[in-house]
Amino acid sequence: MKITNIADINGFFEQVKKCRGNVYLHTNEGDKLNLKSKLTQYVAFSSLFNECKIKDMNLSFEYHEDIKSMLHYLMERKGD
Repeated sequence: MKITNIADINGFFEQVKKCRGNVYLHTNEGDKLNLKSKLTQYVAFSSLFNECKIKDMNLSFEYHEDIKSMLHYLMERKGD
């Protein structure tokens, strides 16, 4: 799943935290990083957060229900 223009980073990570399974970010270099890891959130994404906005990222989910949950979250945020 490709996600773009996440301005509310804290809200996004709160949604990731609510997911039942792991949520993975796939980097351009081919790495697969677990977004539920606080270390990943603080260290690996420091360059993304310099602008206080995530422009785009590719995600995968361990459970299908988490995809639905994330899509619902993103649809609600679209109006903000």
